[in-house]
Amino acid sequence: MEKMFRPSPKSFQNTFCVFNEVLPSAIQGLTVQYNSKSGSKYYYTQDGMYRLSHHWGRLANSKWRLEPLETQTETKFKLGFAAWKDFYPDNNDEELYYLEANYSNKTVQYQHRNNPNYDSKAVLRTSFETTKRIKQIRNIFNLTSWAKYFDYNDLDVLRRQIIRELIFTNTTLEEIKRAIS
Repeated sequence: MEKMFRPSPKSFQNTFCVFNEVLPSAIQGLTVQYNSKSGSKYYYTQDGMYRLSHHWGRLANSKWRLEPLETQTETKFKLGFAAWKDFYPDNNDEELYYLEANYSNKTVQYQHRNNPNYDSKAVLRTSFETTKRIKQIRNIFNLTSWAKYFDYNDLDVLRRQIIRELIFTNTTLEEIKRAIS
């Protein structure tokens, strides 16, 4: 039987982490080590944490996101795993976050600067600035009313141009639109 591993209670306060969804068989034989008031269950191992929950995103004073499996599961409760090294510090004051756009899926995600995949090209922003840019990019991806003021041949090319500027510069959306029109 594996020795119980218990991180300190403050280990997860003010953290950002991306969990990867795994199949329920991953926790077979593990014991629940913490039950939250909201119904989430936590399983700790030497390698990391499994979290079984029906809610992800902002959690009290942390930001934990779940990257889903390619084949969607039908249950409300999703099981995610994150290695201990994947928990990064979070606060509202520092420029900790950068954005990544997936143009084929028309989605945008934020990542932490401590992510080993960060190449220092995307601009780092505070939580507030990141949230604002995410909303702008989602609107560019999902709406078309803004595009009627532009002369363009391909809306997807125009979207990509604007979104790249939003990710890789500190130029405001209004300034970007003015420069393009």
